[in-house]
Amino acid sequence: MDPLSDVLALLKLKSYVSVGLDAGRDWAIDFPPPQGIKFNAVLSGSCWLEMDGIAEPIRLEEGDCFLLTQSRPFRMMSDRGLPTIPAHDIYAHAKDGIATCNGGGAFFLVGSRFGFAGVGADLLVGMLPPLVHISQHSEQASVLRFAIDQMARELRGRHPGGFLMTEHLAHIMLMQILRLYLSAPETEGTGWLFALADRQIGMAIGAMHAEPARRWTLRQLAALTGMSRSSFAERFKEKVGSAPMDYLTRWRMMLAGERLANSREPIGTIALSLGYESESAFSTAFKRVMARSPRQYGRDAAG
Repeated sequence: MDPLSDVLALLKLKSYVSVGLDAGRDWAIDFPPPQGIKFNAVLSGSCWLEMDGIAEPIRLEEGDCFLLTQSRPFRMMSDRGLPTIPAHDIYAHAKDGIATCNGGGAFFLVGSRFGFAGVGADLLVGMLPPLVHISQHSEQASVLRFAIDQMARELRGRHPGGFLMTEHLAHIMLMQILRLYLSAPETEGTGWLFALADRQIGMAIGAMHAEPARRWTLRQLAALTGMSRSSFAERFKEKVGSAPMDYLTRWRMMLAGERLANSREPIGTIALSLGYESESAFSTAFKRVMARSPRQYGRDAAG
């Protein structure tokens, strides 16, 4: 797999399909802080989006998508001057997957919420801004349209297998919106996620993910990218925010944490499979990165 797929698999991403919102006339809804990542797409109509901590409101048009990556209250409305009503007052009366406000007909929204059952959610969420907005006018945004329209049909139609269909569609939309965000010219940031857009550094990250147990050296990684050791080390630190070997160690510890939490493998076996010659060396590295010993981490995960 590629590094982004690796991380999403490690996080055990789980989608929870939200009900659609069908609003009509003047409306304004106050939403509680979402848990995990919330994805929404506007199928028809337009509205304003406000979020705590974001200075300027966002105008959403038909075809626009957005991610909310942090647990902050937000508001959606047809007119910013309207008083809001709690989302619960609308969604508590949803029927057949659709919540209706003021009779509906003027605005329709679909979306999903994503939670994480695995370890290291900060690997992804910690690098994203609280709000990611993808305009319908952005290049290649039309790729999302099929998945969005199909999700709306599944929500409205309740076809056999609809739950599984919407779950897969939600994952496709999340991946596509991340791709579009990372490929946007104005997107800047430091971290492995942003570094994937750099061909050479992305190649090195991919190699470490593909063979985490290999005794990688700076010379080997630099040669793989066609760069000198000094140039590679400097560029990797600039793009990722950490040195290559530090990144490799952290990735190994994330993999180890997943196995400690979800398997009964002996610590020594995990250590050897990740390139450590001794359990002691592995335990020292694990505690330095994860702030707990492997045994304590496993006990905490078991509850």
